[in-house]
Amino acid sequence: MDGTERLPGVPHVRSLAEVAELVEAVSPLYVRFSGGPVADAATVSRDHESGCLLPGLSVNSLTPEPWWDRKLEHWLARQLCQYAHLLTPDRYPWVLTGEVAGRGPDCEPLLVSTTPVATIDQAVVDEAAETYEREFHPGADGR
Repeated sequence: MDGTERLPGVPHVRSLAEVAELVEAVSPLYVRFSGGPVADAATVSRDHESGCLLPGLSVNSLTPEPWWDRKLEHWLARQLCQYAHLLTPDRYPWVLTGEVAGRGPDCEPLLVSTTPVATIDQAVVDEAAETYEREFHPGADGR
C-alpha cells in the first residue's frame, strides 16, 4: 500500500526538505511510527517493559530544541532514525500535532488530542538514514 492511501486527504511527504517545510510552517510537530491515527484510536498505549498504561501516544519531536545549532534536516534525520526500526508493512511514519500529556519511559512526549498532518514516504526514511550516517557519529558516548 502506497502512503497516499493510508490517510486520504492528508499530504504525503516524499523528502526531508518537504518535512522541513512542514516543521517551519507548523510547530510543534511530532512523528509516530504506527498503524496510523485510526489504529491508534482503537488501542491503549502501554509501556512494553512495565505494562503500565501511558496517558497518550508515544511520539518523537520533529521541532528542534532551541539549543540545536545545525541544519533542520539533520535534526529531522536523527529524529526519524530513532524509531525507524518500528517500520513494518503495518506501521508507517506519520506527522501529527497534539497536546503533551506527559513523558514516557524514554522521556518521549506522550500526546493526546492529536491531529494528523502528513504521512511520510519510505524514501524519506531512507534519506534520513543516509543523512544520519553521513552527519552523525552513531554510538558515540560523549567521552
